[in-house]
Amino acid sequence: MTSIDLAFLIYAVFITTVSFLNLLRIDYWWIRMWDFPHFQLMVLASVGLVAWLLVAPTWGWPQLATPSLLTAALLYQAWLIYPYTYLHRVQVPRRKSRAQASDDNTIRLLIANVFMDNTHCPELRSLVRKHKPDVLLVLEGNERWRKALEEIDDDYPYQQLIPLENTYGMLFYSRFKTRQMQVHYRIQDGIPSVSTQLELPSGQWINFYGVHPMPPSPTENYRSTERDAELLLVGKEARKKTGPVIVAGDLNDVAWSHTTRLFGRISGLLDPRIGRGLFSTFHAKYFFLRWPLDHVFVSHHFVLNGIRRLPNCGSDHFPILVSLTYAPDPNRIEDIPQAEEADIEEMKEKLDEVASS
Repeated sequence: MTSIDLAFLIYAVFITTVSFLNLLRIDYWWIRMWDFPHFQLMVLASVGLVAWLLVAPTWGWPQLATPSLLTAALLYQAWLIYPYTYLHRVQVPRRKSRAQASDDNTIRLLIANVFMDNTHCPELRSLVRKHKPDVLLVLEGNERWRKALEEIDDDYPYQQLIPLENTYGMLFYSRFKTRQMQVHYRIQDGIPSVSTQLELPSGQWINFYGVHPMPPSPTENYRSTERDAELLLVGKEARKKTGPVIVAGDLNDVAWSHTTRLFGRISGLLDPRIGRGLFSTFHAKYFFLRWPLDHVFVSHHFVLNGIRRLPNCGSDHFPILVSLTYAPDPNRIEDIPQAEEADIEEMKEKLDEVASS
């Protein structure tokens, strides 16, 4: 085996190993971090495979291990990413016409993780004035951001403002009437979430959850257990609702991860991005390290008018704007994701682990 063959083999072993690490049900951050870059790993596997074909195509053992490993990694990444391409059937159908439902049943939601130390406050205000969302969810909002957004107070009479200096502040603004507004610290002190009911102009009430759990990382939490448990608690609660539900926020998890897919089955909620694209929101400044962290999940009661990633406002996240219309269709009940017994057991194990820690 030549040095070139050996270099390709080491490259292939590394790419394949980190590609499949996410299959280990271990919550330590150095394992869970590999949930995120699957698109990048798919590109790296493709580049490595093409380079091997051009430079060192030796059709014997052990040289054939290189293309075999890279092909396996490439196919696995493609399987994870495939639902977020136009080739996949959409989970949330598009609104076909104005006749499908009136505008009185429409809600426009803007999510903006602003990065607490960011000073580009006027740019976010400009986005709000331009797009006129009915609901604005600002994440990482501290007291400075609360004061900077006072100009929009008259347009958003219903608010739940939790300015914090720990990067987990949450500022919730609504044009729509609210009731049963609550602030939760479901798993960790200092990590709030909000829940409320919003009244559409038609008079229809919808259940809304705004979330921003702590990610697994060497600087914040050594494991993902608390993040996973918070998402599963919200999903469990959302599943019990009989009316329409929206869950939105920075989940600090990617759309294709095991935890996010488990959340979908536990909650019975749908992802508007499936069949439409990744709409990656983080990291706004590094295009080669970008993945979808900011999410909107909805119940089967909604159809989609549009989903857009908006221009950056100085943050490490792009804002995302989603327009939905309440248009219940009895035939879509079959589309609701269903949790299997293993999913329920896994949820219980996560919640028990957090409760006992």
